[in-house]
Amino acid sequence: MAAVLDSVRALFAPKTDSAFIIDWENPGDVVARERLLDTAMGPNRRKKSSEAIRRGRTPAEGMALVARDESGHVIGTVRLWDIQAGVTPGGRPVPALLLGPLAVDCEHEGKGIGGALMRAAILEARKRGHGAILLVGDAAYYERFGFSADKTATLMMPGPFERNRFLGLELRDGWLAGAAGIIVPTGRKLVDVATRKAA
Repeated sequence: MAAVLDSVRALFAPKTDSAFIIDWENPGDVVARERLLDTAMGPNRRKKSSEAIRRGRTPAEGMALVARDESGHVIGTVRLWDIQAGVTPGGRPVPALLLGPLAVDCEHEGKGIGGALMRAAILEARKRGHGAILLVGDAAYYERFGFSADKTATLMMPGPFERNRFLGLELRDGWLAGAAGIIVPTGRKLVDVATRKAA
């Protein structure tokens, strides 16, 4: 991912007082990330259908990114999660990623940080061989990255959601073709990771 991050840095981090870099999230970022999400997403963020899919899971391998200011502080975050995006007509599970949440510190909005995080996440997902990314969000914002509600027309979130905000992006042509059903989490459980580290 170093080459991807370097190219994003070159494009989106001019040498000014608003410079930032895109980097992998590390364990020391947890408190700052959670504080940023609480502020940006509000007190009801944990009640969303997307959160139910993420709860108790770890992000997909290499798919937790942050934006840092020149002092190294977290000013933006995006994470992607392993899911099953329904099944094909033949019954084959369709692996994909669920993106979210994407958030930028309010003091740093309008500097291209959200766009840089999105582009880096999409590039990294493609590099790692993922077939598609799904998300629930503002279509007017995410369409610029290639997301469309057409790709999720036969898929459902496990709980209340707004159909026009449920979007998909194929990283491999036809990946979601014929996929139908409810989105379910498939990523590693936090308890499994903790047990493995203790062993």
